[in-house]
Amino acid sequence: MVKTSELSGKWVESLNTLPNFCAHEHWGSIQSVGMTAGDFRADMEPGATPVRRTSVWDLILDPYLGGCIANTGVDVNAFAKEAGETDFISWWGRQPRAAFDAIRYHLERQLFTGMFQCTRRGLLFLHGIDIASMDLDEWMRADEAVGATYNDLFGWYRAAMERAHFSKLIRPVEPEFYLQKQDDDMARKELAFTHTVLRIDPLLGLWPAQCPRRDALAAAVGVEPGDATSWRAFLDRLFEVAAAHGAVGIKQLQAYTRCLDFPQREDGEVRWSGGLTPDEIAAFQDWVVNECCKRAHERGWPHQVHVGTHNLGRSSPLPLDGLARRYPNMKLVMIHCWPFLEEAGFLAKHAPNIYIDTCWMPVLSPAFLEKALAAWLDYVPLHKMMCSHDSTSVEMAVGSSLFTREILAEALASRCGRLDLDPAYALRASADMLHNNAVRVYRIGQEK
Repeated sequence: MVKTSELSGKWVESLNTLPNFCAHEHWGSIQSVGMTAGDFRADMEPGATPVRRTSVWDLILDPYLGGCIANTGVDVNAFAKEAGETDFISWWGRQPRAAFDAIRYHLERQLFTGMFQCTRRGLLFLHGIDIASMDLDEWMRADEAVGATYNDLFGWYRAAMERAHFSKLIRPVEPEFYLQKQDDDMARKELAFTHTVLRIDPLLGLWPAQCPRRDALAAAVGVEPGDATSWRAFLDRLFEVAAAHGAVGIKQLQAYTRCLDFPQREDGEVRWSGGLTPDEIAAFQDWVVNECCKRAHERGWPHQVHVGTHNLGRSSPLPLDGLARRYPNMKLVMIHCWPFLEEAGFLAKHAPNIYIDTCWMPVLSPAFLEKALAAWLDYVPLHKMMCSHDSTSVEMAVGSSLFTREILAEALASRCGRLDLDPAYALRASADMLHNNAVRVYRIGQEK
């Protein structure tokens, strides 16, 4: 019997050249690209590019790692204001030594985390610079490299994808994304290699009597939603526009704020706007989700659903079984899943149209991915599992992919060694989990 360590070492080398489908990315959700109307420009505007020079700190102080640093009670911009600057990145530009000295201790506290290590490994792979050294000169080199490559944002994405063997890219975007101009130069460059899924979660908040976002969307699609009939017409038109502009599915992140039980509601149960009670809000949201799922079912679109990671008392995926059975032509993809690994595995095993995507797990913690694969590989059919990524930058995605390939190789090697299986099985399983399963679910690209 071949030793597990020998098998995994060979497979990591093989896995590093297999294509990896990036099915759930948030590239561009960084400060240099900016915000509009309370949302990231990259999610609202096709072809959104940086409005100022991009710094390595835009990648580090992103919503993920930057948010974790803030969760420890650290306000890095407050450090800058004490020094007479408006924000940390401006301070870095003027006084890099002072800025770095102020944040170094707080970075070192995050050194072992997946969020730091994924970005660190991506910078090392793509730029040849190791920021884990905590050496100012290395950080300044990283800043120069990031600033240079992000000058041509979409050219950089494509170059990095090729180097990292990324095959396809899907990004969740806001409804407004499909209502903007799609034919200017930057939009054409982005959409030449980017696919999208329509985020339906904003639609669940369009119930207040005074709702500027609802009014703007209604004006854009030409339908004012005010009752069941007009809401259906509004959704029909929105889905038509999204499909015409390349959408390949839908996505929601209601697990941040409520449970994932979406029972069917009769039209008469729903109040459409005004000062709704919590129960009335739930009824409205249930109705909207089911109507969106009906349209995904009719189009054969997959539905990405955020599971776990936040709101842990109410973000279990188990209630999704009803939604999946109600709309069998809609492949329901549970994304993230931690800490509900057993629950997610149960649904993927027993429901024909429910799938798992490990995206974001290495960023949260590579150990979570190890634990997930340990739970799923001996239980869930291989065609039900995908290993994509959830990153705010291509650098973070590359680091996440490196962790994923290594952990997947070790997990499959241990099983082939223990079960005395031909290593060829593991390589085929790896290709499916990294790429082919997503090709089948999203109907994009070719199997390898």
